[in-house]
Formats: sequence, C-alpha cells, structure tokens
Amino acid sequence: MVPHLKTALDGPLLEIERRFLDLMPEIERWFRAQWQEHTPPFYGSVDLRNAGFKLAPVDMNLFPGGFNNLDATFLPLCVQAAMTAVDRICPDARRLLLIPENHTRNLFYLQNVAQIAKFLRLTGLEVRLGSLLPGIERPTPVELADGTTLLLEPLQRNGSRLGLGGFEPCAILLNNDLSAGIPEVLRDLDEQFVLPPLHAGWALRRKSNHFAAYDTVASDFARLTGIDAWRINPYFSVCSSVNFHQRQGEECLAANVDAVLELIREKYRQYEIEETPYVVVKADAGTYGMGVMTVKDAAQVTGLSRRQRNKMSVIKEGLAVSQVIIQEGVHSFERVGSGSEEGVAEPVVYMIDRFVVGGFYRVHSGRGPDENLNAPGMHFQPLAFATSCSLPDHCQNPDAAPNRFYAYGVVARLAQLAASVELERTAPVKEPLPCA
Repeated sequence: MVPHLKTALDGPLLEIERRFLDLMPEIERWFRAQWQEHTPPFYGSVDLRNAGFKLAPVDMNLFPGGFNNLDATFLPLCVQAAMTAVDRICPDARRLLLIPENHTRNLFYLQNVAQIAKFLRLTGLEVRLGSLLPGIERPTPVELADGTTLLLEPLQRNGSRLGLGGFEPCAILLNNDLSAGIPEVLRDLDEQFVLPPLHAGWALRRKSNHFAAYDTVASDFARLTGIDAWRINPYFSVCSSVNFHQRQGEECLAANVDAVLELIREKYRQYEIEETPYVVVKADAGTYGMGVMTVKDAAQVTGLSRRQRNKMSVIKEGLAVSQVIIQEGVHSFERVGSGSEEGVAEPVVYMIDRFVVGGFYRVHSGRGPDENLNAPGMHFQPLAFATSCSLPDHCQNPDAAPNRFYAYGVVARLAQLAASVELERTAPVKEPLPCA
C-alpha cells in the first residue's frame, strides 16, 4: 500500500523519481564508491517528509527503536545486512552484548529490542542483554506482549572490558541513545568495539552537525543527478546560548527564523509553490519529538507563553535545552485512510550498515501536513511498507510503489552516508581495536 499524495504539486517529485530511475546504475555506482571511503553506522533510521515538490530527511536516528514495526518479510534483509556489519568490525565475532534503553515498562520498545536480538542471533552470534539500570542486580526476565521474554542482566566491568557474568563479548551494540550522559561503565573500553561509538549518543551529538554533513552529501549527489539540491535538502540554521525560561537568545532565534523563512520563500517563488513556508525549531540534541515547535513567522518566537517556554526548555531525561536548530519545514502531503480515519503519514526508513532493510509509515490523524508527527504521547499507526526500497521497476510509473520506495531508499541512504561523514568529523582520535 502506498499512501496517496494529497497535493497537485507532485510533478517535480515525479520528475525526481523518474530521474532516479533513469540514473539508477550511476547512482548505485556512486553509492558503492562512497562506501569505499566511509564506514556506515551499524544501523540507523531516517524520518522523511514528502511534500510532492520536495522529498527530504528531517531527522536521523542512530539508535533506532522501531524494528518491531518492519514487515516480517524484511527479516532476511536484516540478517544479511547485519552479517555485513559484523564482518566489517570483527569477522571472528562470536558474542555480542546488546544494551537497550532503560524503558523496562515500555513493552512496545522492548519488542524492538527483541527483534534486534533475533536478527543478530540469526547471524550466528550469541547475544545477551545488559542493562544500565542500577536496579538490575541479577538476571531479570521481562515478559513481552507476545508471550516471549527478554532477560536483562547486570553489567560487569573488568578492567577495560565490559560483559556479563560468564560472558565476554567481542562487541557492544548500544540501543541506548545516551541522552542522560555517558555512564562511566561505558568509558575507555579500549579492548572492545562499541557500536555506535559513544560520540553518536545525544550526550555529545548535535543535529546541526548531521545536517551540515548532509548538506555536503546532498550537494555532491545533486551534481551527479542534475537536480536542484534543495529538492532533497532542508535549509537550516543554529542558535546557541538559548535559555527559554530566562528568555535568553530570543533575538538570535527570531533573526534565524526570519532568515531561513526568506530562503524558503525565495524557492517557493522560483517554483511557483503556493504553500505557506514554515520552519521547525527543535533542540539540537535529543529525540522523542521533545523540544519542538512549528513557526511561520519570526514574531512567534518572541514573547513565548510560559507553557510554550516550558515545552521547549527540556528534552528527554529532563535535560535543559541550550542550543536549537531552525530547520526548514517540509510539508507531508502523504495521507492514509479516508474520511474521519484519514491521517497524515510520513515514511520512516530503516537501515543496517549501508543497506535499506525496510520501513513503515508514521501516521497521525490529529495532525496537519505542517506539524510534527513524532510528538510525545501521540498514537500512531505503524504501516509496514508493502515492498522493499531496493527494487525499482522501470516498467511502472515513477510513483508506483517500488519506485516511490526506491526514491525513499535513495534519500535515506544519503542521510546514512551523511551520518558516516558526521561521525568521522566529530570522532575523537583513537587507535583501531583488535578482534577479541
């Protein structure tokens, strides 16, 4: 199933999709060459927005938490891609320690952890789960909604290695985004691979660094394909030293909002787009859709109400927001359902290593095309992609399911490549690790 595009402005996007189809051999060769120069993150997920005239990423998550939303038919893709990812770091690996978030009460999230453990075990690895929760002092089973159980075990540090009782892994895979900071138990693990690396966590990572890297990648790709890079790349700017409670940084915020809006207006005039431009102001670190607001005029960010300032001032783990990214808002004109059941949809594409392994639609019936669908407390309906993002069909129209999903896969891989460049630019200098 492919959601319908509720806009008359689908001509330019169809043109891009057709361009991707026509240049598929060149595009795939270009990606292969890029991956010879850059190491992909172990895994990632990309939120895309499809405006009918623009298809662009708006968020890149390096600790994806929705593998349980993927269609079951994509499991073999996950296994094969994970084999490649494991071979890349340590071909002789036998044991892997998986460290999830501390959401032991979020059974939906734990289904994601179970799915990750499942495809990793199918690669031939022995996989066990270690918890950062101080309350986990002994092996603790957690029953899931499907009747299966996960066994969470207390971590044990032994010098510069981390493991569990009677279990010494070659590598440690984090499914914890480190929003609360980097725990001491994870620091200086000089004899083991930690994936993704610690600087990929929100304790150190910044969205603006990612989109600066994406700007470089998208520009190179646009030159290859002969498209306007703006079609796949959102404008953005950054404001530092922001304190919403004390109204500090409002002038910087208003000036940057106005500047980004003017850039968008110029493009809308160029392409005769009649939609209202908007930007999304969000915390430069963090996830779960926290610390986010939609703005259509610079005046909206001055004199915020107490409720608005409270909403913007903290993110996950109650951390204060001190820096924000002002990102071009990309409308989402894809919709699912009809009548009162109709909802705005945005694709979320999942990758392991350099491979697209599936995706789903985030759907929200209570939000508009210019609103954030990943909002705290939202109820969304995961809608599994009906086909993979890797098998375009030249015999069908550009907007046919295989071809639209291929376009999603291309843009998502650009974001994955940008994440690789981002992590290289921000990495601390360390010696390579030997395999255990």
